[in-house]
Amino acid sequence: MASSMRTITAVCEKTNTVTDYCGTWIKAYEARNAGDKETTLKLVQKATAGFVGTADLPPSDFMAELMELYPDVKVVLVRRDPVKWWNSVAALTSRTTPPWLGIVMAPIPGWRYLPLFAKEYSRSTLRLAGLTEKTNSPPVRVDILEAHHEKVRSLVPKKQLLEMDLSEGWEPLCKFLGVPVPNEPFPRANDAKAADDYATTVLLKVFGVWVGIFSAVGATLYCGFWLWNNRDVAR
Repeated sequence: MASSMRTITAVCEKTNTVTDYCGTWIKAYEARNAGDKETTLKLVQKATAGFVGTADLPPSDFMAELMELYPDVKVVLVRRDPVKWWNSVAALTSRTTPPWLGIVMAPIPGWRYLPLFAKEYSRSTLRLAGLTEKTNSPPVRVDILEAHHEKVRSLVPKKQLLEMDLSEGWEPLCKFLGVPVPNEPFPRANDAKAADDYATTVLLKVFGVWVGIFSAVGATLYCGFWLWNNRDVAR
Protein backbone atom coordinates (compact mmCIF):
# COMPACT_ATOMS: atom_id res chain seq x y z
CA MET A 1 0.00 0.00 0.00
CA ALA A 2 2.82 2.43 0.81
CA SER A 3 4.30 1.88 -2.67
CA SER A 4 0.98 2.63 -4.38
CA MET A 5 0.43 5.76 -2.29
CA ARG A 6 3.84 7.11 -3.26
CA THR A 7 2.84 6.70 -6.90
CA ILE A 8 -0.42 8.65 -6.73
CA THR A 9 0.42 11.24 -4.05
CA ALA A 10 3.25 13.68 -3.45
CA VAL A 11 4.76 11.88 -0.49
CA CYS A 12 3.74 9.13 1.88
CA GLU A 13 5.18 8.15 5.24
CA LYS A 14 5.89 4.45 5.73
CA THR A 15 7.73 2.30 8.25
CA ASN A 16 11.25 2.81 6.84
CA THR A 17 10.75 6.59 6.66
CA VAL A 18 9.56 6.60 10.25
CA THR A 19 13.01 5.57 11.51
CA ASP A 20 14.00 9.21 10.88
CA TYR A 21 11.25 10.28 13.31
CA CYS A 22 11.73 7.54 15.90
CA GLY A 23 12.48 9.94 18.73
CA THR A 24 9.25 11.89 18.15
CA TRP A 25 7.12 8.75 17.89
CA ILE A 26 8.67 7.29 21.06
CA LYS A 27 7.83 10.50 22.92
CA ALA A 28 4.28 10.25 21.56
CA TYR A 29 3.99 6.70 22.92
CA GLU A 30 5.34 7.83 26.29
CA ALA A 31 2.93 10.77 26.47
CA ARG A 32 -0.02 8.54 25.59
CA ASN A 33 1.04 5.92 28.15
CA ALA A 34 1.17 8.71 30.74
CA GLY A 35 -2.33 9.88 29.81
CA ASP A 36 -1.09 13.24 28.48
CA LYS A 37 -3.44 13.72 25.53
CA GLU A 38 -2.39 17.28 24.69
CA THR A 39 1.29 16.37 24.38
CA THR A 40 0.44 13.20 22.47
CA LEU A 41 -1.53 15.17 19.87
CA LYS A 42 1.27 17.73 19.49
CA LEU A 43 3.87 15.01 18.95
CA VAL A 44 1.74 13.07 16.46
CA GLN A 45 1.11 16.29 14.56
CA LYS A 46 4.84 17.03 14.54
CA ALA A 47 5.66 13.52 13.27
CA THR A 48 3.13 13.72 10.42
CA ALA A 49 3.66 17.36 9.39
CA GLY A 50 4.44 17.73 5.70
CA PHE A 51 3.08 14.30 4.70
CA VAL A 52 -0.11 13.72 2.71
CA GLY A 53 -0.42 10.10 3.78
CA THR A 54 0.84 7.48 6.20
CA ALA A 55 1.11 3.70 6.08
CA ASP A 56 2.00 0.99 8.57
CA LEU A 57 3.22 1.55 12.12
CA PRO A 58 3.51 3.67 14.15
CA PRO A 59 0.95 6.02 12.51
CA SER A 60 -1.67 3.26 12.34
CA ASP A 61 -1.22 2.80 16.10
CA PHE A 62 -2.41 6.38 16.62
CA MET A 63 -5.66 6.22 14.67
CA ALA A 64 -7.70 8.02 17.33
CA GLU A 65 -5.20 10.88 17.48
CA LEU A 66 -4.92 11.13 13.70
CA MET A 67 -8.70 11.28 13.33
CA GLU A 68 -8.83 14.09 15.90
CA LEU A 69 -6.04 16.01 14.19
CA TYR A 70 -7.30 15.40 10.64
CA PRO A 71 -11.08 14.78 10.91
CA ASP A 72 -11.62 14.90 7.13
CA VAL A 73 -8.89 12.39 6.31
CA LYS A 74 -9.61 9.43 4.05
CA VAL A 75 -8.60 6.02 5.37
CA VAL A 76 -7.83 2.88 3.36
CA LEU A 77 -8.19 -0.36 5.30
CA VAL A 78 -6.36 -3.18 3.52
CA ARG A 79 -7.80 -6.67 3.98
CA ARG A 80 -5.14 -9.36 4.36
CA ASP A 81 -5.00 -13.06 5.03
CA PRO A 82 -4.84 -13.11 8.86
CA VAL A 83 -2.59 -16.18 9.12
CA LYS A 84 -0.05 -14.82 6.62
CA TRP A 85 -0.21 -11.45 8.37
CA TRP A 86 0.47 -12.99 11.78
CA ASN A 87 3.37 -15.06 10.44
CA SER A 88 5.03 -11.95 9.02
CA VAL A 89 4.42 -9.96 12.22
CA ALA A 90 5.75 -12.76 14.44
CA ALA A 91 8.87 -13.15 12.29
CA LEU A 92 9.59 -9.42 12.26
CA THR A 93 8.93 -9.03 15.99
CA SER A 94 11.38 -11.81 16.82
CA ARG A 95 14.03 -9.95 14.81
CA THR A 96 13.46 -6.57 16.44
CA THR A 97 12.81 -7.31 20.13
CA PRO A 98 15.82 -9.31 21.47
CA PRO A 99 16.89 -8.05 24.93
CA TRP A 100 20.41 -7.18 23.76
CA LEU A 101 19.27 -4.90 20.91
CA GLY A 102 19.09 -1.77 23.07
CA ILE A 103 22.68 -2.27 24.24
CA VAL A 104 24.23 -2.77 20.81
CA MET A 105 22.36 0.21 19.32
CA ALA A 106 23.09 2.59 22.20
CA PRO A 107 26.18 4.20 20.55
CA ILE A 108 24.35 4.93 17.28
CA PRO A 109 22.44 8.25 17.04
CA GLY A 110 18.93 7.85 15.65
CA TRP A 111 18.95 4.06 15.64
CA ARG A 112 19.17 3.90 19.43
CA TYR A 113 15.42 4.61 19.43
CA LEU A 114 14.57 1.54 17.33
CA PRO A 115 14.49 -1.00 20.21
CA LEU A 116 12.09 1.24 22.17
CA PHE A 117 9.95 1.67 19.07
CA ALA A 118 9.83 -2.10 18.51
CA LYS A 119 8.87 -2.66 22.16
CA GLU A 120 5.98 -0.18 21.94
CA TYR A 121 4.82 -1.77 18.70
CA SER A 122 4.83 -5.20 20.33
CA ARG A 123 2.82 -3.90 23.29
CA SER A 124 0.25 -2.26 21.03
CA THR A 125 -0.15 -5.38 18.93
CA LEU A 126 -0.85 -7.49 22.01
CA ARG A 127 -3.25 -4.89 23.45
CA LEU A 128 -5.44 -5.26 20.36
CA ALA A 129 -6.11 -8.84 21.45
CA GLY A 130 -6.54 -7.91 25.10
CA LEU A 131 -3.15 -9.32 26.04
CA THR A 132 -0.25 -7.93 28.05
CA GLU A 133 3.47 -8.67 28.12
CA LYS A 134 2.85 -11.01 31.06
CA THR A 135 0.12 -12.92 29.21
CA ASN A 136 1.04 -16.15 27.51
CA SER A 137 0.13 -15.51 23.90
CA PRO A 138 -0.97 -18.50 21.78
CA PRO A 139 1.26 -19.33 18.79
CA VAL A 140 -1.15 -17.69 16.32
CA ARG A 141 -3.12 -14.52 17.10
CA VAL A 142 -5.09 -13.92 13.91
CA ASP A 143 -7.76 -12.17 16.01
CA ILE A 144 -5.40 -9.20 16.43
CA LEU A 145 -5.87 -8.23 12.79
CA GLU A 146 -9.66 -8.32 13.03
CA ALA A 147 -9.48 -6.34 16.28
CA HIS A 148 -7.51 -3.69 14.42
CA HIS A 149 -10.09 -3.65 11.61
CA GLU A 150 -12.92 -3.18 14.10
CA LYS A 151 -11.03 -0.39 15.82
CA VAL A 152 -10.55 1.45 12.51
CA ARG A 153 -14.23 1.00 11.59
CA SER A 154 -15.26 2.43 14.96
CA LEU A 155 -13.08 5.53 14.50
CA VAL A 156 -13.57 6.41 10.82
CA PRO A 157 -16.90 7.56 9.33
CA LYS A 158 -18.09 5.15 6.62
CA LYS A 159 -17.94 7.78 3.88
CA GLN A 160 -14.24 8.33 4.66
CA LEU A 161 -13.31 4.64 4.77
CA LEU A 162 -12.38 2.31 1.93
CA GLU A 163 -11.91 -1.39 2.62
CA MET A 164 -10.08 -3.17 -0.16
CA ASP A 165 -7.92 -6.09 -1.11
CA LEU A 166 -4.68 -5.24 -2.90
CA SER A 167 -5.65 -7.68 -5.65
CA GLU A 168 -8.34 -5.16 -6.69
CA GLY A 169 -5.64 -2.89 -8.10
CA TRP A 170 -5.79 0.83 -8.82
CA GLU A 171 -9.48 1.37 -9.60
CA PRO A 172 -11.14 1.39 -6.16
CA LEU A 173 -8.21 3.24 -4.57
CA CYS A 174 -8.02 5.98 -7.20
CA LYS A 175 -11.79 6.41 -7.30
CA PHE A 176 -11.88 6.77 -3.53
CA LEU A 177 -9.06 9.33 -3.49
CA GLY A 178 -10.29 11.16 -6.58
CA VAL A 179 -7.10 10.80 -8.57
CA PRO A 180 -6.40 9.45 -12.08
CA VAL A 181 -5.48 5.79 -12.51
CA PRO A 182 -1.70 5.58 -13.16
CA ASN A 183 -0.52 4.13 -16.42
CA GLU A 184 1.54 1.44 -14.72
CA PRO A 185 0.94 -1.87 -12.94
CA PHE A 186 -0.24 -1.80 -9.34
CA PRO A 187 2.84 -2.35 -7.12
CA ARG A 188 3.09 -5.77 -5.52
CA ALA A 189 5.90 -5.02 -3.09
CA ASN A 190 5.94 -7.15 0.02
CA ASP A 191 6.12 -4.57 2.83
CA ALA A 192 6.73 -7.29 5.44
CA LYS A 193 9.70 -8.59 3.44
CA ALA A 194 10.93 -5.05 2.91
CA ALA A 195 10.78 -4.41 6.66
CA ASP A 196 12.60 -7.68 7.35
CA ASP A 197 15.26 -6.83 4.76
CA TYR A 198 15.62 -3.39 6.35
CA ALA A 199 16.04 -4.97 9.79
CA THR A 200 18.78 -7.19 8.38
CA THR A 201 20.51 -4.18 6.83
CA VAL A 202 20.36 -2.28 10.12
CA LEU A 203 21.79 -5.20 12.09
CA LEU A 204 24.63 -5.61 9.60
CA LYS A 205 25.45 -1.91 9.85
CA VAL A 206 25.32 -2.10 13.65
CA PHE A 207 27.74 -5.03 13.49
CA GLY A 208 30.03 -2.90 11.33
CA VAL A 209 29.89 -0.04 13.85
CA TRP A 210 30.87 -2.34 16.70
CA VAL A 211 33.71 -3.83 14.65
CA GLY A 212 34.96 -0.27 14.20
CA ILE A 213 34.60 0.45 17.93
CA PHE A 214 36.50 -2.69 18.96
CA SER A 215 39.16 -2.02 16.31
CA ALA A 216 39.67 1.52 17.59
CA VAL A 217 39.83 0.35 21.21
CA GLY A 218 42.23 -2.45 20.25
CA ALA A 219 44.48 -0.08 18.32
CA THR A 220 44.50 2.38 21.24
CA LEU A 221 45.40 -0.36 23.73
CA TYR A 222 48.11 -1.69 21.42
CA CYS A 223 49.67 1.77 21.01
CA GLY A 224 49.54 2.34 24.75
CA PHE A 225 51.13 -1.05 25.42
CA TRP A 226 53.84 -0.42 22.80
CA LEU A 227 54.64 3.02 24.21
CA TRP A 228 54.85 1.64 27.74
CA ASN A 229 57.20 -1.16 26.70
CA ASN A 230 59.40 1.27 24.78
CA ARG A 231 59.38 4.15 27.27
CA ASP A 232 63.07 3.67 28.12
CA VAL A 233 64.06 3.69 24.44
CA ALA A 234 62.10 6.89 23.91
CA ARG A 235 64.14 8.57 26.63
